[in-house]
Amino acid sequence: MAFKEIVTKAVIGKAKKTSSNDFTMQTEEVPTTILGCWVINHTFSGTKGDNKVNITGSYDVNVWYSYDTDSKTAVSSKKYSYNDTMVVPLKEDAKLTNSSEIIVRCLKQPTVANVTIENGLVKLNIEKELGVEIVGDTKVKINVEEDEDDYVEVYDEGEQDEAIEEINEEYLETPEE
Repeated sequence: MAFKEIVTKAVIGKAKKTSSNDFTMQTEEVPTTILGCWVINHTFSGTKGDNKVNITGSYDVNVWYSYDTDSKTAVSSKKYSYNDTMVVPLKEDAKLTNSSEIIVRCLKQPTVANVTIENGLVKLNIEKELGVEIVGDTKVKINVEEDEDDYVEVYDEGEQDEAIEEINEEYLETPEE
């Protein structure tokens, strides 16, 4: 029994992280009540850092609120950016290199976990969950059978005719008694 090593691309590290960010939004009017809040247009990307992955992203937050003692409503929108750092444990003998591919996935879309009004400002707490996969070169050992010739012998047409002519047709005949 013999083994061969195959070098291939595979997931060499995988992790997920739930994080929250606090933001403040200044609205045009002083809000009385928050009527709704949602997050849209989430974009993100990951880059290799020193034994970690740096994630940069942004999203738009829309806040629907009432003002003027709940007699009028308005919507304010603002784009927010974030930076997250994630330490991704690598599988045994794996190395994070310049050729490693960083794949970031959003496992839980950003949502507003809490929103309050303080001193005329809207305070937001936004939660999200990101997953990171690192794809890199790795080696796989496989069991191979030795001395196994798995090639099929082929002949040119002329060689086939010559081989047929050389066949001893009496080979299978039994001698008469």
